Amino acid sequence: MKPRVLCLITNGFEEIETVTPVDLLRRLGAEVTIVALHPPKQVIGRSGIRMEADAVLEEIDPEEFEVLLLPGGPGYKEMREDGRPARLARRFAEQGKWIAAICAAPAILWDAGILQGRSFTAHAAVREELRGAVEAEVVEDGKILTSRGPGTALRFALVLGEKLFGAEAVLQLRKEIMLDPAD
Repeated sequence: MKPRVLCLITNGFEEIETVTPVDLLRRLGAEVTIVALHPPKQVIGRSGIRMEADAVLEEIDPEEFEVLLLPGGPGYKEMREDGRPARLARRFAEQGKWIAAICAAPAILWDAGILQGRSFTAHAAVREELRGAVEAEVVEDGKILTSRGPGTALRFALVLGEKLFGAEAVLQLRKEIMLDPAD
């Protein structure tokens, strides 16, 4: 069965942190649904790139997904204010599902109360607020994967892909996209 990934975005999402994991996970065989926090489905990233989401949050059933993917970017503030992403993250954590958050999005996991006592990382802009964040590119603690920002998006996506599909599948993907296995 293909893992089903819910990628939640809103205006101000970080394009690299969204497109890189979505693309690589789809190449590996995941069924990734890009979901807008609220209507309309067309969402504008921090660099002005427009993306058409597959659905709006109220149109989907989160129970149908095994992975929650939260890209960062300035839009993370709206996600925190809304509250639904934190509740969604808490529910995924309670059900033992994978949660992957990059850049400032770990702040949403902090709000959900699921980072306390765990090892995690985040963008420098929120690291002080999130007491205990470590200085690392990608951190895995249980089924929570966090990463620092746009520059770590490829590594973040590959680590998530390995957790969902295994090392052999990711090695094959690295060959397909012309990425040196040593990188």
